[in-house]
Amino acid sequence: NVFLAISLFCMLNESWSFSIRRISFNRGLCPSPGARIIKEQRKHEDDGERSPLTLSATSPAVVQTAATGLISSIFRNHGRFLFLQAFGWNAFLFSLCSSKLFKMLTPTGFAHAMALGTGLWTTLGWRGWSICVMYLLLGQTVTKVRFKEKEKQGIAEKRGGRRGPENVWGSALTGLVCAICSVQGDVFLGIPSKLFLLGYVASLSTKLADTFASEIGKAYGKTTFLITTFERVNPGTEGAVSLEGTLASVVGGAVLALYGWGVGLVSLKGVGIATMAAFIATNVESLLGATIQGKKGLEFMTNEVVNFLNTLIGASIAMAGGMLLL
Repeated sequence: NVFLAISLFCMLNESWSFSIRRISFNRGLCPSPGARIIKEQRKHEDDGERSPLTLSATSPAVVQTAATGLISSIFRNHGRFLFLQAFGWNAFLFSLCSSKLFKMLTPTGFAHAMALGTGLWTTLGWRGWSICVMYLLLGQTVTKVRFKEKEKQGIAEKRGGRRGPENVWGSALTGLVCAICSVQGDVFLGIPSKLFLLGYVASLSTKLADTFASEIGKAYGKTTFLITTFERVNPGTEGAVSLEGTLASVVGGAVLALYGWGVGLVSLKGVGIATMAAFIATNVESLLGATIQGKKGLEFMTNEVVNFLNTLIGASIAMAGGMLLL
């Protein structure tokens, strides 16, 4: 309850302050009831001076403007978003869904995921935020496929499939960087904003493709080969691939890319680019897993580091493809 109260305060506080500034200065924004009241007051002033803001923060005009701004902020499709509102919405939604989320995330993973969500909502709003949520939900769903059998074979995800902070950032750090870069202007570092958006969608599509390949391959893969030598190995071996897992990776990458198109972050052509980038990067990740992950002298190349490289490769391929084809 305290957490919910704090989140609501953050959302309303920024809406209130923004609404008061909006009414006070009326700098070309959409006219509000409060702005019209101020204009009428100024018309009837005898001394010719503009009086300071006289509306209280609890006046109907301010309350109406704040509530309208708060609701409309959820569905804005452009521009950067107020940080406290982004934090407030995340805190509110995470609180409402906490019982479900704690089945997907460890306590520290929960906190880090909320920090990630705040960053994504601040930069890309509900559209960018919801893509990451889709990744989490779909990834968790496919992780649970035949989970008991995977546990018996010792190839199931640790902690019952719950994600910790290392999983959060290994999966989404690349995406967050792309999201931040995408709102720095029409062109940033010589790269158009739309390509950073494509990189964002492709990074998460890549991670979901990898998760689908791994989990479906472990659950249904009939014949599993090492990608470097095509030697038959047991399911769950680092660098192992199967037909079932490979097909699943294409589905996973395409699903999230199509969602990105559905919310208007990428074009239909961008869906094809992101899906192809995800497929290529997933196979590169298998190569990394077979050749360097956890090898002697390379202990720092953990699964999470490889996941980060995987998403970085996927985003880079997509952005390079976007430069050529978009």
